[in-house]
Amino acid sequence: MTKRLTINAPERLRASVVLPSSKSLCNRVLMIGALAGGEQPANLSDCDDTRVMVRALGNGGHETDVMGAGTAMRFLTAYFSITPGERTITGSERMRQRPIGVLVDALRSLGADIAYADKEGFPPLRICGRRLEGGELSLSGSVSSQYVSALMMIGPMLERGLTLRLTGEIVSRSYIDLTMSVMRDFGATVSWTDESTIEVASGGYTPTPYSVENDWTAASYWYEMVALSKDPDAEVRLPGLRDDSAQGDRAVAKMFERLGVETAFDGTTAIIRKRAIAAKGTVEMDFTDNPDLAQTLVVTCCTLNLPFRFTGLQSLRIKETDRIAALETELRKWGYELKDEKDSIMQWDGTRTDTSGSAAIDTYDDHRMAMSFAPACLHRDSVTINNPEVVTKSYPTFWDSLRTAGFKINHA
Repeated sequence: MTKRLTINAPERLRASVVLPSSKSLCNRVLMIGALAGGEQPANLSDCDDTRVMVRALGNGGHETDVMGAGTAMRFLTAYFSITPGERTITGSERMRQRPIGVLVDALRSLGADIAYADKEGFPPLRICGRRLEGGELSLSGSVSSQYVSALMMIGPMLERGLTLRLTGEIVSRSYIDLTMSVMRDFGATVSWTDESTIEVASGGYTPTPYSVENDWTAASYWYEMVALSKDPDAEVRLPGLRDDSAQGDRAVAKMFERLGVETAFDGTTAIIRKRAIAAKGTVEMDFTDNPDLAQTLVVTCCTLNLPFRFTGLQSLRIKETDRIAALETELRKWGYELKDEKDSIMQWDGTRTDTSGSAAIDTYDDHRMAMSFAPACLHRDSVTINNPEVVTKSYPTFWDSLRTAGFKINHA
């Protein structure tokens, strides 16, 4: 296992990069496909989270270990609740610290048989699957869209379907819409009946051939590289990305327009190019629908010396790590003094402190920490990343892709 990598940037950035398929799509398609009784989809990702889902759905055993895969934990909790058999679902130490009580309470209200194997409100869980009737359910929309998606996906299998009334601010709505899109692809009837209510009809799914498209979230790191490159003609081609994608993180193209990156399409290939930076003053963005893009934009703005104020970050505290604290700690090593407010806002006013700037970046078992900090080498002599193997969670070929694009990567 590689403990540390040092990355040096190329002078010119011209690359064509094959991204992994979307793990968000993979995990939804795998669960819905299993409920439909169909074949495994094409173009599955080889990332950790997807392999966890494949293994869990094909495993007839009594215990499932999802390791650090939060999506798998939430989705499989709902799946096992309606699948005959008794199972225990557990995960890594960090996973056992991530709350799941909101989802468990919701499933219990539908009649699910779920018990906590250790600490109340947290994994591991003991689940005895049974047929559930369904009906109406109220759920906070402000905690995690994965809870909502997990419930939606079992909705067609419930005798009375499911009506979900979401309370409070709805975070990551784009991921809920993505779930809805995949459900419809497999023949389900599901829709928003108003701004906060989702109606899922009973009736099951239809087995459907499916090929997973490539990952717009993974594309964000290449947008960052183009934005940070000192090559005035920097260009990266990203095949397998659709302009009309249902992936919410398609919004990365619009976000990076202000930071000097334009996007064009040649069929299903996105072509991203350097242009003049449009941002003036403080960059303000709302990440309520796209929290997985936050780390990329935070590091990009700091590296470009662009003050920012980012809102809608309330879910970052309960991700693979506390991403707000991790960003503040690691960017302080490079002299950036970030502040946070109300567990949902991060900002940087341009304040810098003296620092050697050579400290290695810790990754906290979080793939997105490694991938968002590595591109900063385009503005620095080099960047050193501790525990770089964390990228296997979503983008196993990330370091190989950087080498292909001309980056020099050495064991430190």
